[in-house]
Amino acid sequence: MLKTFVFKFGGASVKDAPSIINLSKILYNRLRNHTVIVVSAMGKTTNALESILEKKIKGEDFSLNITILKNYHLDICSELFEPEHSIHHQIENHFIQLDRDLQQSLRVENFDQYYDQIILYGELLATRIVQEYLCSVEIFCVWQDARELIQTNADYRFAKVDWKKTTKNIKNILAPILTKFPVVTQGFIGREKGGSSTTLGREGSDFTAAILGACLKSHSVTIWKDVAGVLNADPKRFPNAVKFDELDYQEAAELTYYGASVIHPKTIKPLANLSIPLYVKSFLAPEESGTRIHHIKQSNHIPCIVLKEDQILVSFKVTDFTFIEEKHIHQVYAQLEQLKLKVNMLQTSAISISIVIDKQPFKLDRLIEALSGLFEIRYNEALQLITIKNHNPEIINQLMEQREVLMEQVTRSTFQMVAKPLQEAPNRPLYS
Repeated sequence: MLKTFVFKFGGASVKDAPSIINLSKILYNRLRNHTVIVVSAMGKTTNALESILEKKIKGEDFSLNITILKNYHLDICSELFEPEHSIHHQIENHFIQLDRDLQQSLRVENFDQYYDQIILYGELLATRIVQEYLCSVEIFCVWQDARELIQTNADYRFAKVDWKKTTKNIKNILAPILTKFPVVTQGFIGREKGGSSTTLGREGSDFTAAILGACLKSHSVTIWKDVAGVLNADPKRFPNAVKFDELDYQEAAELTYYGASVIHPKTIKPLANLSIPLYVKSFLAPEESGTRIHHIKQSNHIPCIVLKEDQILVSFKVTDFTFIEEKHIHQVYAQLEQLKLKVNMLQTSAISISIVIDKQPFKLDRLIEALSGLFEIRYNEALQLITIKNHNPEIINQLMEQREVLMEQVTRSTFQMVAKPLQEAPNRPLYS
């Protein structure tokens, strides 16, 4: 078995030409033949493609959006390559194909499948540019389409990995290449057995790195971020947030479950099962230690704050003067499962069920349509879900101050609340 290493670079680490040059310097002293480099879409490309899809479904013109996105990538290429380099034509060809795909009809009922066929262009563009640049500076590596490796089911936008077939693909396709060259591949994307492209969930490139690491039984997986490691809060909101030098897999998994954006929620399990350490390091300060996630016995007691934006609070009230029963919860959850909506928070009362979900195109309308005959439904949009793990009264009071709280719940170790965002987000130290 090869002693392999997996590095994952997110959008912020490849957002412009200087960032890609920095990536090459990080790799220069660390790259081995047996290394897989997973790359996300550049900068805010995924957001830009989502905006194009939004205009498409509304019947609005998106040609200017396409032009801006193409020029963004071509401008990066102009800074990194000579005018005669083939990368310029490769990028042009990708945008020609993207334009063709966008000419296909789009309906609400097939939105998820359509989404996956379009959104993947961000990863394809980024990996082409990164691989060609690395080769141009004599870090010779091979470009690999991740869809040839990662087999999934057809749950578009939230595809589940077929581990048996994926492991076989990685053994037969990827492992032989790694004996000779490092490999650059895409995060986030896969393919279902019918041949259509799929995605693993928003920000799913971390999960891709974990899949590859687990199937290769890698020595380690490293995620390169614009932060020093895993912190107990967003340093942009809380200046005295502290970095963890190490975390247990379980602790890290809980933080991702509640919405910590530094790691994708599905990343931990495949690595923990094989005791493969996960490192979270800063591409801005690559020599620093970052955070190591592995099996450790000591538990963490430092308060951790996770804030999720764009949340929707939906309440289902029974209309026949009965009380909430198990059947009512099953009715709601059956629709949530059908729509592939994850519940971030749940609360029941005598006559109602309240849930908190992420905002997703068309999903709320379809949920209401399916259940409006059974419940009286009300909802609030554009909310924040704030989770405090290892909470204390001072932090709870600080975060509730001046907020309009719509729902809250507390357990021995975790406090959660759903609230309307402050007009001006606080930027001040946390209580210890």
